[in-house]
Amino acid sequence: MTGFSADRLLLFGATGDLAKRMLLPSLCALDADELLDPRLEIVGTARSDLDDQGFRNFAREALEKFLPADRRSGVATFLNRLSYQPLDASSLEGFDKLAEKVGTPEQGLAIFLSTAPSLFEPTIRGLQHGGLSGELVRIGLEKPLGVDLASSHVINDAVATAFPEDRIFRIDHYLGKETVQNLLALRFANMMFEPLWNATHIDHVQITVAETVGLEGRVSFYDDAGALRDMVQNHMLQLLSLVAMEPPVNYDATAVRDEKVKVLRSLRPVEAAETVTGQYRAGAIGGQAVPGYDDELGKESDTETFVAIKAHIDNWRWKNVPFYLRTGKRLPERTTEIIVEFRRVPHSIFPGKAARGEPNKLVIGIQPEENITLSLMAKVPGLDRDGIRLRGVPLDIAMADAFAGPQRRIAYERLLLDLIEGDQTLFVRRDEVEAQWEWVDAIRAEWEEHALTPKSYTAGSWGPSAAIALAERDGVTWHE
Repeated sequence: MTGFSADRLLLFGATGDLAKRMLLPSLCALDADELLDPRLEIVGTARSDLDDQGFRNFAREALEKFLPADRRSGVATFLNRLSYQPLDASSLEGFDKLAEKVGTPEQGLAIFLSTAPSLFEPTIRGLQHGGLSGELVRIGLEKPLGVDLASSHVINDAVATAFPEDRIFRIDHYLGKETVQNLLALRFANMMFEPLWNATHIDHVQITVAETVGLEGRVSFYDDAGALRDMVQNHMLQLLSLVAMEPPVNYDATAVRDEKVKVLRSLRPVEAAETVTGQYRAGAIGGQAVPGYDDELGKESDTETFVAIKAHIDNWRWKNVPFYLRTGKRLPERTTEIIVEFRRVPHSIFPGKAARGEPNKLVIGIQPEENITLSLMAKVPGLDRDGIRLRGVPLDIAMADAFAGPQRRIAYERLLLDLIEGDQTLFVRRDEVEAQWEWVDAIRAEWEEHALTPKSYTAGSWGPSAAIALAERDGVTWHE
């Protein structure tokens, strides 16, 4: 914690898509649940030429569209918290008026910065110019934080000129998801798992982040980024580090992030043969025809929309345990899940192949449904005249059913509240970001050295056939 709960929140990019879909609905929901300090004032800023009432009208439309109807109580009260100041962040001129609009906080100011990477430096200079970077100010940074290690250094150095690390909150919205945090509870609050959570008992781990969508209005950004930078560098490596980390001494920002960065620094450099890249072609999703990537982009491109990686963590706990990572666009279904597959029993007492059964699997579903499934082997009912038969039986914990009382929340609700209150536990530290970029940059260098280009795959499939082979040559089948 950094010692103060803010009574002012300044939202950059306040009329953008993220604000409309996530930030304003999250803040309104928190307000309806009386989780925001009554004194908290929310100031929006962007290039759009709006006044206070114009921004409130914009926010009302966003809430009607993106906030569930059963969570809209108190919208009028929430809208009264909002005000707005137009700003061209590339120029210092408007920051004095912005500072005047924000006023003088009684307790502190929290800033949420969602802007193009090119605007980070001028925005930080503007905040300093306007007196909006003092000791009672903390800043939240939305990705992308650069396109490689070098550009990440530039952005982080710029932010560090105005804010020390304990007042910088780098956001990865996956860390706000309930099941992602439940992964820590599953591992460190249950004696049955932690003794088995190592190379002796675990055969491999799979992490899949699959999307059915294509470019969805992110044409220029995505073609410059690709799947490796857009998904693996942040979301997937954060999930991997939570699965693989050692037990922290306690649940606080420093202890948790110390253990995550140890994992990231232990990642073995990946060889080109341990990766597969792909780019989707025209196909069908849910029975609807969809165009290929080049068609959506309007030109030819060698940007990858799919990547599969076989990764290793070189430490005692995970020696020789492969981590299979897979992410892509225009895949058959939208899903994010972690599969921990345990080793087979060393000797089966039951005769016959049918009796041997399958290895136990722990499946942690993150989206679209948050659930945990543990598969166990059980005897198939019967008189067993031809021998005992075994079959996998799932033990399901659907989070929505297990905890029917608490409201299901948007990931940004928790992150915004933590930013306002100053809890950094679910935010990413600079050394984490740089360790992630260092590993990803090395993969891209391997691709360039071996002149690898993406393999084609049909939209609606699970990616190039080479991705299947990447796992199957180790005797592993992707969980689908």
